[in-house]
Amino acid sequence: MWATIVKIFTPDNIKFMLQGVKISLLVAVLCTIFGTLLGIMIASCKISRSKFLNVIGNIYVELIRGTPMLLQLTFFYLGIPMIYQMITGKYMSVSAIMMGIIAISINSGAYSCELIRGAINSIDRGQWEAGKAIGLNHTQIMRKIILPQSFKRIIPSLANEFITLIKDSSLVSTIGVVDLMKTSTILGAKYYNYFFPMIGAAVIYLILTLITSQFTTRIERKLAESD
Repeated sequence: MWATIVKIFTPDNIKFMLQGVKISLLVAVLCTIFGTLLGIMIASCKISRSKFLNVIGNIYVELIRGTPMLLQLTFFYLGIPMIYQMITGKYMSVSAIMMGIIAISINSGAYSCELIRGAINSIDRGQWEAGKAIGLNHTQIMRKIILPQSFKRIIPSLANEFITLIKDSSLVSTIGVVDLMKTSTILGAKYYNYFFPMIGAAVIYLILTLITSQFTTRIERKLAESD
């Protein structure tokens, strides 16, 4: 057993897996950022006075949360180019990692939207009234008063979303992105042994999520102290 472990986890192979870690973290970070921005937009639609925007926001959230992320990822990577070719008759070359980031960001946006909407609704109604009293319109109240307070409340939740995305980023391996998960399967195929590379990947994922979890706990404590 030890001979197999030494054979698989050579310095070069460990370096190869760490390159996959960089891709996994890149996907998780970008999807957290884009998903949060998208979540703010959709949450604004759902609490808007416009019925049209309400409908758009609700359809988006229900559609994304009601379908598997793997299906969404496959649709963006395979379906979008196919639709483009059907419409234009031309072949469309896409970047696997770009499509992966787009698909996961859109998925994350639906969940971030509910977190943000809940935080916005938790702000005392008097804040809105105070904003109106000093002459601010709905958009200005949202941007200058409500969102800053809401963001403080959802930082721990967004950190937890980042932890989830670290793990969910492994799905991009299904469309050929060489992330941490993909590096473990490549090493497994190379040495005809998937067990140890998968265990190695699991340990790295666990380390990443534990570090992030500890960081989140510290943030929550600081926020509690500031309150």
